[in-house]
Amino acid sequence: MPSSRRRPVVFWLVSAAVVFALVSLIVVAPVAAANGHKELAAGIYYAFSPLCHQRADRSYFIAGYQFAVCSRCTGLYAGFAFTLLLYPLIRPLKTTIMPPRIVLVLAALPLAIDFSVTFFGFWENTHTSRLLTGALLGSVTVFYVMPGIIELGLRNSRTARPHATFTLASPESIASAPTDYSAPERRI
Repeated sequence: MPSSRRRPVVFWLVSAAVVFALVSLIVVAPVAAANGHKELAAGIYYAFSPLCHQRADRSYFIAGYQFAVCSRCTGLYAGFAFTLLLYPLIRPLKTTIMPPRIVLVLAALPLAIDFSVTFFGFWENTHTSRLLTGALLGSVTVFYVMPGIIELGLRNSRTARPHATFTLASPESIASAPTDYSAPERRI
């Protein structure tokens, strides 16, 4: 496979590996805590804390320990990871065109409604509604992120960078260079 054809595949594989490694940490944290690896679990919970409120009443649990993120964030991350895995089956990897932004807005709408009905006290949403609305938005987000990643991967192969050369000045040109010692304030 030529390099220009292989590059998007490599970028997709690396992206998928990194995303799956990060998403797996959501479940590794409670499993580690349940198996006595408290320091590892604490590190994972701490790493996810700037990204999620980690409220226990809004999180899934394994073996009595909550996931590293809430159910909505679990949906966001899992939806993104699952769709990223299927991405080459849905779209060619060389496609760098993003869908219209309205698609992203429409995908965020169910999440906004789900959040709003609880925030304004109409009814309490569930772990399942949070998970599903998060998964929808996470899935659609892939179609905005991957084209950018693929574009970055193709950019280096499209533009041939000239090799920089450096040549020292000859001793004659250095000796004949003008000097201005009459103005000390301009000296470096």
